Parts: sequence; structure tokens; C-alpha cells
Amino acid sequence: MANTASARKRIRQTAVRTARNQARRSRMRTFIKKVEEAIAGGDHAKAREALRVAQPEMQRAATKGVIHDNTVARKLSRLSARIKALGQAT
Repeated sequence: MANTASARKRIRQTAVRTARNQARRSRMRTFIKKVEEAIAGGDHAKAREALRVAQPEMQRAATKGVIHDNTVARKLSRLSARIKALGQAT
């Protein structure tokens, strides 16, 4: 257990940051899931729109340090490629 006031404060700050980061990561994953569902459904327009909405949320998570910048770039690239392939198939 923390003995000093500063250590107790750090524990409080860590708890708040952890909760905020978990919420941001969860929100990002929800947006990604919506894109993947649209891709699975085969709806090119819906998938493109879902990605357009998800992209800022994913980049915001990277900016805030929740996940690495390159991770977001990789995920966006792969989702975009899948959507592009979906458009060419139809």
C-alpha cells in the first residue's frame, strides 16, 4: 500500500488513465467490428461508410497513446484493402 501522499495520488491518476484508455480501446474495437460486419455482409457502400467513421476514432487512439501509430496504419490498410476487393468483386 502507498505510504506517501504523492504515491496515493499516482495510484488515483493511474486508475483514471487506465479506465479512460480501456474505454477508448473498446470504442475503437466496436467501430472496427462494425466495418468487419459490413465487409462480411458484402455491402461495399456500407463498409466504406463504416470505415470512414472508424478511421478518426482509430487515429485518435493512436494519438492518445492507447495503441501504436503503426498498428493503426496496418489495421486501416488491411481494412481498406478488404473493402476495395469487395468493391471489385461486385
